[in-house]
Amino acid sequence: EVRLVESGGGSVQAGGSLRLSCSVSKYDTYNWAMAWFRQAPGKEREGVAVIDSRGTTTYADSVKGRFTISIDKHKNTLYLQMDKLEPEDTAVYSCAAVFFMMAFLKLSDPLNLGYNYWGQGTQVTVSS
Repeated sequence: EVRLVESGGGSVQAGGSLRLSCSVSKYDTYNWAMAWFRQAPGKEREGVAVIDSRGTTTYADSVKGRFTISIDKHKNTLYLQMDKLEPEDTAVYSCAAVFFMMAFLKLSDPLNLGYNYWGQGTQVTVSS
């Protein structure tokens, strides 16, 4: 079974940086997408960033130019580097994964795939 465990959340002032990590226990297949989502109090969960097994990355407009998603396959760890943080980035951040039996060239709407493996979430708080 695939298990995801996040770490690295915390509190930071606006303009600061944090790096989130997500440990991935195993890969079901060679074809996958892994993502970071966030949910602020009273708001719906939103996709923040995605990276797939081809190395293609996708970002929500709200974080483009500030957040960077990456993966270290040797360490089985997914990262989210968050720079220039704003109070609006305050949320619980969760990593997620989905695995595909077939290889793909390009994923359609990566931020809204049917992710079926989820971490427990980590709190990020940005103060003004």
